[in-house]
Amino acid sequence: MNMADANVMNQFKLEGKVALVMGGSKGLGKSMALGFAQAGATTVISARTEADCEATALEISNETGQESIALAGDVTKEADVDRIFNAVNEKYGHLDVVVNSAGINVRHLIEDFPLDEFQKVMDINMTGVWLCCRAAARIMKPQGSGSVINVASALSGVGLQERSPYCASKHGLIGLTKTLALEWASSGVRCNALCPGPFLTEINVPLLKEPEKVASLLSLTALNRWAELEEIRGAGLFLASDASSFMTGASLYIDGGWNAH
Repeated sequence: MNMADANVMNQFKLEGKVALVMGGSKGLGKSMALGFAQAGATTVISARTEADCEATALEISNETGQESIALAGDVTKEADVDRIFNAVNEKYGHLDVVVNSAGINVRHLIEDFPLDEFQKVMDINMTGVWLCCRAAARIMKPQGSGSVINVASALSGVGLQERSPYCASKHGLIGLTKTLALEWASSGVRCNALCPGPFLTEINVPLLKEPEKVASLLSLTALNRWAELEEIRGAGLFLASDASSFMTGASLYIDGGWNAH
């Protein structure tokens, strides 16, 4: 694209692009996948449960008229990750956008934290993203283009009690993102981190049982409210599209001002 001549709105279009959204059947991943489809992309929805992936893909296709398919798999399993990425490349011949949105959170004080639960959070939030980034590099570097979006967190910049593995993994994604930006720059592949604040996704629903904790959590933001799921779409589309073509290794915070404190 000749940026000097381009209409700014055209920079956000994704016609002819293929976007793979890991953790795309629910929450922020699903919301971003819908936004990509609205911008013209073909979307591939991946998560562990095949039925959920198929339902989301059908919903996106029906709503937007764009092709959306399901490819289920577990991001912590190397064979699953490689199978999914290879299947996308074989079907479409290219892969333009990858969103690493699969993640979990478990809450305990560190002295009460079972090792297996700590490891589970790290396996999904950190190792799973690393595996997906490796698979993306093997496709995107040879084709000379691509945008990888690692979904980190407002907690990539601050700490929060009872979330030691979550904060550790999300801080780690910032380091991974910066490193891959340097590794991939000469190949025309970009890597950025998207850092959401308190969105009322499935991962945060358990907090609703404790209103005092909810009030305390939301008070950490400047806007003092939950974010709506659609509020992630503009930022996701920006990082996926040519609108952010000079942006790599960056962390974009959509956190209601949490990190402004």
